[in-house]
Amino acid sequence: MTDLDIPEKQVTPDETFTSAGQNPTLVTFTARVVMAIAVGLSLYQLYTAGVVALTALVQRSIHLGAILTLVFLTRSVFAGMKKNNLSVLVVLDWVLAGLSIYCTYYICGNLSEIFDRQGDWLFQDRVVSIVGVLLVLEACRRVIGVFMTGICALSIVYAMFGPYMPELIIHKGYSIERIATTLWLTTEGIFGLPIGVAATFVFVFVLFGAILETTGGGAFFIDMAYALTGRFSGGPAKASVVASGFMGSVSGSAVGNVAATGSFTIPMMKKVGYRPHMAGAIEAAASTGGQLMPPIMGAGAFLMAEFTNTSYLTIIKVALVPAVMYYLTVLVFVHYEAKKFGLKGQPKETLPKITKVIKNGLHFIIPVVILIYVLVSNYSPMMAGFIAVVSTLGISILVNFIRWIITTENRMRLSGFAAKEGGLLVKALENGAKNAVMVSVACAAAGIIVGMVSLTGMGLKFSSLVMELSFGIKTLAILLIAVASLVLGMGLPVTASYIVLATLAGPALMDMGVPVLVAHMIVFWYSQDSNVTPPVSLASFAGAAIAKASPMRTAFASWKLAKGLYIIPLVMAYRPLLGMGDNYELLHWEVILTMITTTLGLVAFASALERFCIRAATGLETGLFWLAAAGLLWTSYWTEAAGFILLLIALALQKWSFGRQKAGSSSVIP
Repeated sequence: MTDLDIPEKQVTPDETFTSAGQNPTLVTFTARVVMAIAVGLSLYQLYTAGVVALTALVQRSIHLGAILTLVFLTRSVFAGMKKNNLSVLVVLDWVLAGLSIYCTYYICGNLSEIFDRQGDWLFQDRVVSIVGVLLVLEACRRVIGVFMTGICALSIVYAMFGPYMPELIIHKGYSIERIATTLWLTTEGIFGLPIGVAATFVFVFVLFGAILETTGGGAFFIDMAYALTGRFSGGPAKASVVASGFMGSVSGSAVGNVAATGSFTIPMMKKVGYRPHMAGAIEAAASTGGQLMPPIMGAGAFLMAEFTNTSYLTIIKVALVPAVMYYLTVLVFVHYEAKKFGLKGQPKETLPKITKVIKNGLHFIIPVVILIYVLVSNYSPMMAGFIAVVSTLGISILVNFIRWIITTENRMRLSGFAAKEGGLLVKALENGAKNAVMVSVACAAAGIIVGMVSLTGMGLKFSSLVMELSFGIKTLAILLIAVASLVLGMGLPVTASYIVLATLAGPALMDMGVPVLVAHMIVFWYSQDSNVTPPVSLASFAGAAIAKASPMRTAFASWKLAKGLYIIPLVMAYRPLLGMGDNYELLHWEVILTMITTTLGLVAFASALERFCIRAATGLETGLFWLAAAGLLWTSYWTEAAGFILLLIALALQKWSFGRQKAGSSSVIP
């Protein structure tokens, strides 16, 4: 899965047509059509990624046409409504699917003519464009919801009625024909950069994740995490953090991580004594970090590479240290929680044996190593993803074939093995396409917003507004962006939230002297906050559902655990946490010092917030931890030195009295 937030319940063809009282033959036919389109789309994406490159408009339009068709055949018109007879709506879905195919075919079949008559549009150009935009809006409503659809519609209304807007955002206004053709027949709107990234880099890596999951890679990463951390205090929780880091590094989805790893880790955390809401919160906070952890980082990293004109290798290089810091912060909170409540690790004999785990799943590491090697060799991310997919399939089939020979002694016919592997391959290709639906629809819808912002010049106006409200103070501007990202995150997937914020707010940070890549990384980090920040907390709600806990209590707990998500971007703005110079050199004394002081500051912050370190902290020790965190995270070398000294004093006080007071005694503060 990739960059997926909690979608509306996906209605399968079986559910749609059975509830509509339709003939089972139609159900089977629809399911087969969906499978054929999904598998065909995955094969098409692999072909264009590693074999032949197509014109941008053609490549993106075919991708979007298939995605829209999948949406209309698999998502009901009104999710959750009680249906008695939906024969009319079923026909409508097929009509919309047919229109999706035609509107995208229109681009491919008339590409040369469209290029020749740019601006001098025919009547059919205008009609197809209007229909195409409406199809994207309807797909957005079904997949993402009315909030995102409303923002897209408002951006179109704003472009139409510019002369009637307040003076701060006024513009000359554009006709509906100009708006529709710009959005549908050019690469300045729906078929712009966002869907371009979704149709190339993102899809291939989504497919990579789907194949890993289908072939057992997900279970391998979870077992690896348990083998490494399960015996320590609060072991299942630490395993959850590590497993989510492993899974997130290849899936890039917060809610997807919760669903994939939480079903195993949350029950285990509850079993050893974690409170249900805390178990769900730990999984949510850990899973959110998956979108920050290289090498995949969700769709945002690929978009960032395109927006900033930076190599993807540079993106993952500078993103690694902050992501590790985030996970370290979550681990510190988890450790303190375990110590406060006396939660023990699991018996060694109940845990997976590390040697056995590696022996059975070593082949899942090989594709990841190949992926990193290809990226380091300066191949394009799309080619790297293609090679990763092919190598994963090849290695998996080879390993399974060897196991088949060893375990069956050739008693099983080869046709049986081929049928089994073929079924897994088809399932992986189908799941890859289905997992890409949300991010592709989100990117297509975001293309409407980006196109209207570009057409009307709203980006510069919004940037000026941020500058005025923040009075030119970077910290205040960053906090405003964080608030804006939280509001956007209430209805947008994180990819769409990042695109909108990068388009509107990114220039404001750059105007304040923040380097381009740093500004985008700050926006990217804050675009994740809706996963763990009340009142939305999508990943938290998913964790609460698995843990059978209060959603809001889980949300507030995950908000506390994920504090690194809010602090680390502030450090990025003032200190060279991402590297020095234009090449973002990491092996520089100032960068290393920043990494050390930031890490210590985050530990001090966690200790102050939890009022616990070696043992429960007194009021004096808590105050020292707060002052130490402030000094270590500040930008002055003198405050960092003072913060380091205060941290040492607080730790010395804790250690000095540790022999007289048991950790987790009556002084523990709940």
